[in-house]
Amino acid sequence: MPLYLSQFSYTPETWARLIENPEDRAAAARSYIESVGGTLHGFWYGFGTHDGHTLWEAPDDVSMAAVALAIGAGGAVHSFETTVLLTVDETLDALRRAGEIRYRPPGTA
Repeated sequence: MPLYLSQFSYTPETWARLIENPEDRAAAARSYIESVGGTLHGFWYGFGTHDGHTLWEAPDDVSMAAVALAIGAGGAVHSFETTVLLTVDETLDALRRAGEIRYRPPGTA
């Protein structure tokens, strides 16, 4: 199954609610991904551009998109970005395939 890295930032209101009532949000994230047949491999908070990071495994892109859409629609985050992760072998395959594509830059004959 494909792996996905999500990075998110909570709204100030969400942080205020979590300060008032601390909660393990990894448990919630686990339930979301499991509802589409996936697995949560990790959930971390950090300092920087994003408040949190998750590593998920999902059956396919549509399943992961469903989870991302549900989270985004919930109103607790003001940003939620998801990146599909490729293994080294998948990247090597893509590099080989790229070598077979005859790309022509715009404006060249």
